[in-house]
Amino acid sequence: MKRRIERAAVLGAGTMGARIAAQLANAGIPCFLLDIVPREPTADEKRKGLTLESPAVRNRAVTAGLEAAKKSRPASFFTPQTAKLISFGNLEDNLAWCGDADWIIEAVAEDLEIKRKLFERVETVRKPGTIVTSNTSGLPIRIIGANHSGDFQQHWAGTHFFNPPRYMKLVELIPGPNTLPEVLALLEETCDLRLGKGVVRAKDTPNFIANRIGTFSILKAIEAMQKLDMTIEDVDACTGPAVGWPSSATYRTADLVGLDVLSHVINNIYENAPDDESREVYRLPALVADMVKRGWLGEKTGGGFYKRVKGDGGESEILTLDWHAMEYRPRQKASFASIEAGKGIESTRERLGVLLAPASRR
Repeated sequence: MKRRIERAAVLGAGTMGARIAAQLANAGIPCFLLDIVPREPTADEKRKGLTLESPAVRNRAVTAGLEAAKKSRPASFFTPQTAKLISFGNLEDNLAWCGDADWIIEAVAEDLEIKRKLFERVETVRKPGTIVTSNTSGLPIRIIGANHSGDFQQHWAGTHFFNPPRYMKLVELIPGPNTLPEVLALLEETCDLRLGKGVVRAKDTPNFIANRIGTFSILKAIEAMQKLDMTIEDVDACTGPAVGWPSSATYRTADLVGLDVLSHVINNIYENAPDDESREVYRLPALVADMVKRGWLGEKTGGGFYKRVKGDGGESEILTLDWHAMEYRPRQKASFASIEAGKGIESTRERLGVLLAPASRR
């Protein structure tokens, strides 16, 4: 009988982990979702008489992540009922659940040591033949999975989903040094035919393919913005649908990814690609470093390059970062004659011709 993924486990219920679990549930695959146990109860939990032994406290992180996925817009779940396919717990009390999973997906913090220590624990509970993958944005698959048993390494790979997983079509599949061909084939088939993804096999190089290209474009956009004294809106107008890119363009995409994750990705390339001819491009910009220091990480913290606030009348308003003053201001409309001229042209190729034509030819 041909093997099939019947049940999965996702370790980490943050922005990516909870939404990967949601997409598994959307595909009809029952899923365990686990996250860390808090160090202590909150003041509100203490007032309710809860202790660190209370399930509500121990599962606080995972329930928060799952609730955020339920409320996310665009919606992470097909229907509210779909979430019932997810069983949630924590990494201390419920890690043994991984023994009932056919596929274990790690989606914890983008930190090599945190991931390696977690997999040491996973090795003790997984059953032989269980597939284990990491959703790392670009840390070396060969290093994360090193020092494990032969069976683990034969069933080990990277599966890099993109945020939001329900809507972003790409999944990068990265083999480890000893991954069995049939394991890669099963992962590819599952991601393609059941999760609705477009699968690209990538080599185990720093940040793989998409993030290597994506961070390059973001960094060059920041460089051009500062050099030409453009606004956030100007850059997104030039790097969105006008050139065949998604409407999230440059800075809305960065907010969705999270500036903390973006910083990890940028630093990872710089540190691990010493011979790359474009290495100096991958220096973390002072602007991004300052935003991370302030806790302006994007959507997950309520504000990054853009910030959604309530207006005086209770209506929602989007503010934009003034990168000169490092303050938020009302959003401004960017206006470029070439972009306006190209709006009626459906073909991206033809539209780019209009955008790049000298002003005298428009």
